[in-house]
Amino acid sequence: DVLAIEILEQGGGRAIDELTVSLPDDDLIPLLTAEVDAVDGVSVESIRIVDPDRTDASLSALALGAAIAECSPAERLDVMISGIQRFSETDWVVVLRSDNLIAQLGAAPDLGWLSAFLAGSEHLDGLDDSAPGDLLWAGMTTSGLTVAAGRSGNPIHERERVRFSLLVRLADALIAS
Repeated sequence: DVLAIEILEQGGGRAIDELTVSLPDDDLIPLLTAEVDAVDGVSVESIRIVDPDRTDASLSALALGAAIAECSPAERLDVMISGIQRFSETDWVVVLRSDNLIAQLGAAPDLGWLSAFLAGSEHLDGLDDSAPGDLLWAGMTTSGLTVAAGRSGNPIHERERVRFSLLVRLADALIAS
């Protein structure tokens, strides 16, 4: 069963779509991949198992925004980073203020490197085409924080960057209040 279709990127006569499907058995994954690859001009970029309640990434992000708004102000940062890690399927998430680590989930890269990268990328908005394919980041201008997240094995696409940026903007307003 096809549960969701999302256009992650498009341009140059090419589109990258994310299909969320339910299979009765994981042994059918190779067959599904072979069938998709048999369509002229179509290929499979990656396959991953997702949580049953994460069939629609945009709704998951919206649900996270609601959870941040509904929890106590003291819990908002923790709810945000755990939710970001879950809905964006990242390996790690960090929150920094200047070069100081405020919160972390997972094994982030060296914080000196990450701080230098973020400082050198302030002129970018995290949505730029030249953004690394394994990193999400956004400045939280009201609270003065920066949140970054990364994953390996599955590239991060334009729509995911936009969704992340919007969620962080919402969280910033809630965390700063």
